[in-house]
Amino acid sequence: MKSKIIRIIPRKFRRRAIGVTLSIFLRALLNFIGLAMLVPVLVLILDADNIHQNQWLDWLYSVGGFSSESRFAMAVCGGVVAIIAIKCLLSLALFKVERNFTFDLYHYLSHRLYTTYHNRGMAFIKDNNSAVLTRNVNVVSLTFVTGILKPIASIASEALLFVMLFVSMAIYNPMVAALVVAIFLPATLIYYYLVRRRLNNYGTEENRAHRDKARCVSETFRGYADIEINNAFPKMLDQFEQAQRRIISLRSKNDTIATLPQMFTEVGLAVGMAIMVAAALGSKGGDMQLLFGIFAVAAVRLMPSVRSIMSGWSAIKYNLYTIDILADADINDKEQPVTNSSAERMPFKEAIEVRGVGFRFDDRRGDKEIFRDLNMTIRKGERVGIRGASGAGKTTLFNLLLGFYAPTAGEILIDGTPLDESNRRRWQNSIGYVSQGVFITDGSLLENVAFGIASDKIDRERATEALKAADMGDFIASLPDGIDSKIGEGGCRLSGGQRQRIGIARALYKQAEILFFDEATSSLDSQTEENINRSIEAISANNKELTIVVIAHRESSLEYCDRIITID
Repeated sequence: MKSKIIRIIPRKFRRRAIGVTLSIFLRALLNFIGLAMLVPVLVLILDADNIHQNQWLDWLYSVGGFSSESRFAMAVCGGVVAIIAIKCLLSLALFKVERNFTFDLYHYLSHRLYTTYHNRGMAFIKDNNSAVLTRNVNVVSLTFVTGILKPIASIASEALLFVMLFVSMAIYNPMVAALVVAIFLPATLIYYYLVRRRLNNYGTEENRAHRDKARCVSETFRGYADIEINNAFPKMLDQFEQAQRRIISLRSKNDTIATLPQMFTEVGLAVGMAIMVAAALGSKGGDMQLLFGIFAVAAVRLMPSVRSIMSGWSAIKYNLYTIDILADADINDKEQPVTNSSAERMPFKEAIEVRGVGFRFDDRRGDKEIFRDLNMTIRKGERVGIRGASGAGKTTLFNLLLGFYAPTAGEILIDGTPLDESNRRRWQNSIGYVSQGVFITDGSLLENVAFGIASDKIDRERATEALKAADMGDFIASLPDGIDSKIGEGGCRLSGGQRQRIGIARALYKQAEILFFDEATSSLDSQTEENINRSIEAISANNKELTIVVIAHRESSLEYCDRIITID
């Protein structure tokens, strides 16, 4: 576990961890000083006549020039209050160092996990459940720092305080120290053996239940129409309830375990106090009473320390699953993955060449080869149609041309330059893409056309022209707020044809040199499909340099193409 945690934490945070370690030690020392300050008060309360017999109190009495024990007692109490107040302020400042480290690390890990998942590409995203990836980004990073690192810091601080107090008591009176060990050690060991194997399993199971619940909710809203028509909601609700019950059951068990440290320490404290009371009653002198007072103060402070150590250990065991998730993600590489946000475009003046391309999704899994020695050329300004039976690999070919997948054999060249990771962003800046299900954000019509552009940088005139070119002028005029009108999550207030036209307008706003249409009209009625095809043909006629590549099942969708490539 230790090696995995170190591997997860980046080097720059490891350097900061040295300062955090120092702050933990200083906080423990301050807590010890605060507790030690109560000893003079105990002496004054339990044995005021002992002031002049105690060398430190007698020295303070003389230096302060006090004339009565009562004034000296008030001064000592006032001084103790002031020192404890200062101690608390210093502890708060030191705690801020630890807090900033923890949440800065959370911010880094969550950001890094998000960008790492994104940068692994479409194949990785398709191979994983989006609800699981979402939970990992949003929840696991936070749980790691709050459920693993913070308890480790708490355990370290409380353990240091415990050691300081124990050593001090052992020097002052070994019997009191031995009694503390006799009380708290058995309680800790019993707790450890009772719960050590359960907590890790509970945490892993709860994480799995949360993922199942998130997946169920996501699928319910994403597939609402199909779920309603097929009366599938009762089944979805049953899956939701099963996950909910598992979460409640596991959380209830964990909460029960979380109460055990307090119970064990309270019982131990009561036993220790009873032993000290019995010893004090059997003693005629005041020394035993003073020892009782010191034990009471130390035990009362040690009780929350032991409880914090036990609770912190429980939290670590419960949240161990986060370590495996973050370690498996391998997000702490030597260099942070960079998300290329450059707007630079890759020149396209001649042709796209597909030379001897072969592709399979994963050699390790023995996936079937989709392409072998595929060759084709798409020249600038051409209108090329691609057809083939379902499963022939048309969409996979598009994903290769778009740079989402890398060929496992052969190469794709743009004007003679191989398309690879080094120029993929520049190539994608030059192209437009309209899929069968155009992605629509929960924003305005304008924001969806100028997709990915900051609101204050959108060219409204260009967006309006793009919408008109996509034959949406009348639709804009019918909206209450024009291009600023909200169109609902996923474009729920739009028809299928309107969503496709927004995809076309998005590509035109981008001023793409190549337009890729992936079954863009296959889900539309014949009249809407014909209208959109005419719009595409008109756009092409107005820009002879524009290259258009279309995937379609129906021959009618390829009528305006210069040539058609068939994939067997």
